[in-house]
Amino acid sequence: MSAPMKKLLTEIVSVGNERFKVPRETAKAVLVLLRGAAEADDELIPANKSETFKALDAKFSRPGVSLQGARVKEGLSQVDLAEKIGISQTNLSKMELGKRPIGKTMAKRLANILNVDYRLFL
Repeated sequence: MSAPMKKLLTEIVSVGNERFKVPRETAKAVLVLLRGAAEADDELIPANKSETFKALDAKFSRPGVSLQGARVKEGLSQVDLAEKIGISQTNLSKMELGKRPIGKTMAKRLANILNVDYRLFL
């Protein structure tokens, strides 16, 4: 018998022709980032002062977020990237979540596939 899972409350954010599913509590901040500061209706808050970004920094590591962003930018799924660098999707997921460190050797392998500087992941 499976254990009950807590459902994450999400909201769909649309920008142009693209749609993004994001946590409800961060939807407004994500929308402002995606649309740009020119369309923000509230007073702008620097990212380093934002409670939303502090919460994201506490939950995810910067190298992990950089890895996920570079992977998405290249249009690769976790499975695709994991296959290209010869690791399991689980290990790649742990790197993106900040639960597994990205060493220098792995950073160089990732950077080669994702067309970015390896120092982004350190």
